[in-house]
Amino acid sequence: MVTRKNSWFTRFAKKTSGYAGKPATFAGAVLLLVVWACFGPACKYNDTWQLVINTSTTIVTFLMVFLIQNTQNRDSEALQIKLDEIIRVVEGANNGLLDLEELEDKELDEIREKFLKLAAEARNEMDGRKEKKGKTEGS
Repeated sequence: MVTRKNSWFTRFAKKTSGYAGKPATFAGAVLLLVVWACFGPACKYNDTWQLVINTSTTIVTFLMVFLIQNTQNRDSEALQIKLDEIIRVVEGANNGLLDLEELEDKELDEIREKFLKLAAEARNEMDGRKEKKGKTEGS
């Protein structure tokens, strides 16, 4: 088995994304908002009181966008590699589909159209078989 040594950022992004998605983290965020709101009367709802929550949430959101995007990019790339491997090993599969993510939108649209036509033909064929079967059973 291969031993992996991920970069500090990858480890940090994975852990942070993992924690961010937990119910306890959401509950903690709600609790912080309640505590902040409770301080409103003591602070006379002044600008500093509002600035605390605005600045905090802006900073957290800004940083989380990059962490989540990093995690999503890594997951998408890993999934793509797995799909490529499945295409590669399945007999009769079209190996020309291995790097579709590298194509331009127009090229993807053309390929999508071909597959939509194939799917429609397959459905029509299935419907035809069902009709034949129904007529044979009803006779």
